[in-house]
Amino acid sequence: MPEPRDRATRKVDLLTALTAPAADVWVATASPDAAAHLVPLSLAWIDDRAVIALEERSVTARNIGASGIARLAIGPTRDVAMIDAVLERWAGVDDDESLGGAYAAQADWDPRGLAGYVFLVLRPTRIQAWRESNELAGRVLMRDGAWVV
Repeated sequence: MPEPRDRATRKVDLLTALTAPAADVWVATASPDAAAHLVPLSLAWIDDRAVIALEERSVTARNIGASGIARLAIGPTRDVAMIDAVLERWAGVDDDESLGGAYAAQADWDPRGLAGYVFLVLRPTRIQAWRESNELAGRVLMRDGAWVV
């Protein structure tokens, strides 16, 4: 088992993963009647926000719209980050040129021009990152929307 990383190193590693070209994220949501839903989506990390693009009528968009929250997971099992986030804003893919350009540049696909697609801008409130059990202590990197590192 590798030596545990300190929090500062974990934050650097996390930001590298979040800003990587063609980053993917698992997005977990729940319906108003508590039915769990999990999907993989492309991710862009823009201005310390997780931005996803999806069909406005998708289960994920409806769930986030109703609850205002989502949980995101990035990375493999032995180098995972869990991000609890709140919906900051919802924009049609053609409504914000700057957001659309930044998303397309990182996500490696461009939803602009697709009817019924939206961007959801998610503000992280809590972030945890760890590799092995020896990194469980100190895994919280953000609490109440503020970095603790």
